[in-house]
Amino acid sequence: MQSNILYTERLILRLINPEIYNQVMSTYNDESIMKYFGITTAIELEQEKIRFRQGMTMAGRSFLYFHLLDKKTTEVMGWCGYHTWFLQHRRAEIGYVLNEDRFKGKGYMKEALPPIIDYGFATINLHRIEALIAPGNEPSLRLVNYLGFTQEGILREHYLKNGKLEDSIVFSLLESDPRPWKLHR
Repeated sequence: MQSNILYTERLILRLINPEIYNQVMSTYNDESIMKYFGITTAIELEQEKIRFRQGMTMAGRSFLYFHLLDKKTTEVMGWCGYHTWFLQHRRAEIGYVLNEDRFKGKGYMKEALPPIIDYGFATINLHRIEALIAPGNEPSLRLVNYLGFTQEGILREHYLKNGKLEDSIVFSLLESDPRPWKLHR
């Protein structure tokens, strides 16, 4: 049985999988959808509705996210979790976002990612977790280094951002790799 909630010192990590996502998008009104997902504008709401209509799960691939909620206020601060999850190959790409600049630089992802990584290996049977990071994204590069990911190479002109193709640095963490954060507890 999967737990739908994980807790850290400052955060509540609320599971969002295809079933939960479909239920929220199919049954909640616009205001409730915005509150549930931490959406702040009508444009963001419309983008979420487009993603929902286009389908977020494809054959052999899925996703599993956790919303990061502030324990004190229950405000949705962002999300982190697995996308491009290839079930048969037991691998997924990890991604994470903080919704607003006021949440950045406070260690929230450093706090949230270890239990989500542990969840990936122990609960959803991943063997390999991948992280693809732009070369200039210093906070993410520091984070994957802290988490014990291994740099594997560069995917040239892999990601289109603001009309420009950018490289991605490929990192991985295997189920058998040491998890440095466990040493810091």
